[in-house]
Amino acid sequence: MVGEGVLEFDADGEPTTRRPLAVEELRRFRFSRLGPKGVRTDEEVRIALATALTAGVPQSDSTIPAGFTYLGQFVDHDLTMDRTEALLGDDVNLGELLQGRSPALDLDSVYGRGPDDPRDRVFYAEDGVQLKVGKTSATTFPDDRVNVELDGFDLPRRGGSGGTAGDRRLPLIPDPRNDENLVVAQTHLAFIRFHNRVVEELALKGLSGRRLFAAARQHVTRHYQWMLRTDFLPRVVDPAIVEDVFRDGRRFFEPREHANRPTMPIEFSVAAYRLGHSMIRGAYQWNRVFNSTGPGGVGTLLALFTFTGVSGNFQPGATIPDLDDPDSGTVDALPTNWIADFRRLYDFTEADRPDLVPPAATGGGNAAKRIDSLLVDPLAQLPAGTFGGRGSAVEPIERNLAFRNLTRASMVRLASGQQMAELLCVEPLTEEQILVGDGGADLGSLTDRQRASVVAATPLWFYVLREAELNGGLLGPVGGRITAEVFHRAMEGSRTSIVRSPAWRPSLGPDSETFRMTDLLLFASEGKADLLNPLGD
Repeated sequence: MVGEGVLEFDADGEPTTRRPLAVEELRRFRFSRLGPKGVRTDEEVRIALATALTAGVPQSDSTIPAGFTYLGQFVDHDLTMDRTEALLGDDVNLGELLQGRSPALDLDSVYGRGPDDPRDRVFYAEDGVQLKVGKTSATTFPDDRVNVELDGFDLPRRGGSGGTAGDRRLPLIPDPRNDENLVVAQTHLAFIRFHNRVVEELALKGLSGRRLFAAARQHVTRHYQWMLRTDFLPRVVDPAIVEDVFRDGRRFFEPREHANRPTMPIEFSVAAYRLGHSMIRGAYQWNRVFNSTGPGGVGTLLALFTFTGVSGNFQPGATIPDLDDPDSGTVDALPTNWIADFRRLYDFTEADRPDLVPPAATGGGNAAKRIDSLLVDPLAQLPAGTFGGRGSAVEPIERNLAFRNLTRASMVRLASGQQMAELLCVEPLTEEQILVGDGGADLGSLTDRQRASVVAATPLWFYVLREAELNGGLLGPVGGRITAEVFHRAMEGSRTSIVRSPAWRPSLGPDSETFRMTDLLLFASEGKADLLNPLGD
C-alpha cells in the first residue's frame, strides 16, 4: 500500500504493516488509497447486512445484455493481472517488473508476457503468433448433435495424466481466474478468437513473426480500450461522468500523474468495481439445450460454476461438496452441450443483425440484473474454488459473496461512503436513502444498533450499490467517478493507449467511431451465426 508499507493480517484478521523487502518493493502490485482510512465494521453488522443483501427477494432486470456482467469481470482480471508473480529469482528487466505490477488495460490476462517468454510460450500455437484454443468433449445429452468434439469452443487445458483431476482441467491461459465461471471462460475464449482473426487479417498484408504478433496485439488492445470507453462504461456508469472524465481528464485520482506507472486505489478494487456482483442472474437462457423450455432446463448459476476447470468438475448434477473436492469428476474439458450461444448474452440488433436474435420460444436472451443493493441468493453459497478454498474447511458465512466483500473492506479500513462523498465534493446520501433505498435490500432485519452503524459509516461497496439503485441502475457521483477515473488512468498507463493517442480510431467496426462488444464478437466469428451459436436452435 503506497505510503503504508506491506499490509498483512494476523490469525485474527487484524491488520499489520511492515516495510517492504527490496524485491517486494520492485515487484509488489501497488495499491493506494484515494480516500482516508475508515473504521472497521463489526462482524455482526457485516453478517446482518450481507444476509439482507442476499435474502433472495425478487430483483429487477436492467436493459443491459447479460454478457456485460462477465465482460466486466474479464476486465477486472485484466486490471489486476500480475505478469511477474512467477518470476521471482528469474532474469527479468526492470521495465517488465514495473509494468507487470501496474494496473493496465492491455490484455495481459490474455497475452501473459508474450510468446518469447519461456513460461508463457505454452499459451501460444506453434507459430508463436496465434493463441491456443481447446476442444470440447463429446457427450450424449440430449441428442447425437452434441456427441462430437468441437475444436475452438473451449479454453485450452493442461490435460495429461499427472496430478489431480482438477490439475488436468486447469486452463492454459495466463490468468486462471478467467475460468472460474463458464461465462467469463467463454468471454476469454472470444478474445482469443478475436486475436487470432486479427492475426489472419494482418498476415494478408505481409507481416509475419514477431512483427505480426506485435501489430496484432496493438490492434486488438486499442479496439478493446475503445469498446470499454464507448460501449461498456456508459452502460454501467452515468454517461455524463464518463464523458466528463475522458474529455476533461481526472480530477481526483492521480490527476497529475502521467509518466509514472498507475496504482490501484482500493476504493475501486474493494468497493466500486464490485458493482458486477449485483448484475449476476440466478439462472440463464444458455443455449438450445439449457433454456426454460429446453431438455436441460435453464442454466443455473451453480451449473455455470460446475462447467469450468477452476471452480467445477464438468460433471452434470454436481453439488457444492463435489465441487470443493479437487479430485472429483471424470471429464477434463467442457462438454459440447455447454458451449455458449452468444446471441443470448448480447443484443446483435445493435449491430444491425436481426438474424441473430435468439428465439423467444426457447427463452430468448438474458438481461443483467439492475445495479442495486441486491445479490441473487446463490451468491450466498459459493463453491470454494471461486475464492481459492478448494480442499479446505470453509465456514458457511465465508461462502457469502456479500460478506466476503464487506469483510475485505473492513480488513483494510476502507473509507466509508460518506467519507468518499466529502472527498469527491458531492452531497452524501441521506439516512433515509441509505436505509430505504429504491427497491433494493430491505434492512428491516437489522437491529437498531446495526442500522445506526450502517448509517454512521456506510460500507463503501454497499453505498455505491445504494447510490446506483437511486440513480436508475447506473453508478453515480461516488461510484461512477471512482470507476471512470480508474479506467482512464489504467488506459493512460498501458503500453498501448488510446488516451495517449487520441487521434486513433477503430477500423474493425461499422465506422471509424464505432466498435462495440457485438462488433468484436462478429469480427472474431467472421459474422457467422454458426460460430456465435454452434449448437443451433
